[in-house]
Amino acid sequence: MQLQHSTNKTPRRNIQTIMVVLFVLLQFLVVTAAFLGGYLVREWNSADLLTSKGGFPVFAEAYQLLKDNAVFDLPAGKALEYGMIRGLLTAVNEPYTIFVEPPQHELQSDQLQGKYGGIGVRVERDAEDLNYLYPFPDSPAAKAGVKDGDRLLAVEILSISPQTPEQEIHAAIRGPVGEAVKITVGRAPDYEPVEIIIKRAEVALPSTTWNLAPEDRRVGMVHIHVIAGTTPDEVTKAVSELQKLGAEGFVIDVRNNGGGLVEAGVNTARLFLKSGTVIEQQYRGQSVKTFTVDKPGPLADLPIVVLVNRGTASAAEIFAGAIKGQARAPIVGTHTFGKDTIQLVFSLSDGSSLHVTSAHWWVPGLQSKIGRVGIQPDVAVDEKADENLAVQKAIETVLK
Repeated sequence: MQLQHSTNKTPRRNIQTIMVVLFVLLQFLVVTAAFLGGYLVREWNSADLLTSKGGFPVFAEAYQLLKDNAVFDLPAGKALEYGMIRGLLTAVNEPYTIFVEPPQHELQSDQLQGKYGGIGVRVERDAEDLNYLYPFPDSPAAKAGVKDGDRLLAVEILSISPQTPEQEIHAAIRGPVGEAVKITVGRAPDYEPVEIIIKRAEVALPSTTWNLAPEDRRVGMVHIHVIAGTTPDEVTKAVSELQKLGAEGFVIDVRNNGGGLVEAGVNTARLFLKSGTVIEQQYRGQSVKTFTVDKPGPLADLPIVVLVNRGTASAAEIFAGAIKGQARAPIVGTHTFGKDTIQLVFSLSDGSSLHVTSAHWWVPGLQSKIGRVGIQPDVAVDEKADENLAVQKAIETVLK
């Protein structure tokens, strides 16, 4: 069949016009539906959630009965809202899907970033739960006039009492770098209030500390407290500094390290590996993602052992598991916690956050899943033994 091009252009223009009109109409309908849908959802959330018109009539019934009959007042505002969220997560019944209130979320975020905007003070409580400040040398607090032993009375409009949670105090003191914060302190002997305005500066929050082992100065102790974005660089620096002091073997101590960032755990393991797979992970409905070592790490030939205990979890287990999976170095201590899931952290509008378990990970070189039994040590130490015994075993092992 031979196709012919028409020389009459009028019908084609009509069709094009109709298609444009239909497209515009369709776009209008989509936008209108989205607006109305959002409006209805907002209205349902704000008005109908606590009534029988909403999607939870039994909850609405229970709420109304409490409101009408309870001798006590129901929580208001955030307290009620947060309680509802926690009730939802209890029904979900997944141990690592949790709700975190704003102060705790801010502190966790600072810890994982490895730095924060602060004034450079240590806050200590006495036996009566009164809070005292001790400024770091050359810190913004010290330069602004804060003295050792000043009693903290207020941060901006937040009045500090013995009942004020420590996390709330730290969160109030911290904030954007360069922004000023007003604190009120009481100074001995009469503790009359003194207002001090301090400009926040960037304060390092190290994830890693190090020292030579007192038992044998040939061994460098590298303590990783949390797996943060800065951890790989800090570990590299720790090894370099300890080598300058004469360290020949190294104990990488991740005891009581509850984890942190997945990629930071992977990158910390890559420092010590020459090749191979670190971990594999999979999100729901997605294909498996493999994290490999593309080139030998700068510490791949370093004599090490990894020291673990039951408090070693999550991203810290990624590090220790990758070392064991490739038989890179002995694992010393007790079995680890056994957490092989990944949580996505969603920041909510008021500064709180929702942590949602969204994926699993595993180490291909291990015989069993970490989530079942944790990482089993190569050199076992009795869980009830003094922690110094575990350190001694690690030192003996790295020097063999």
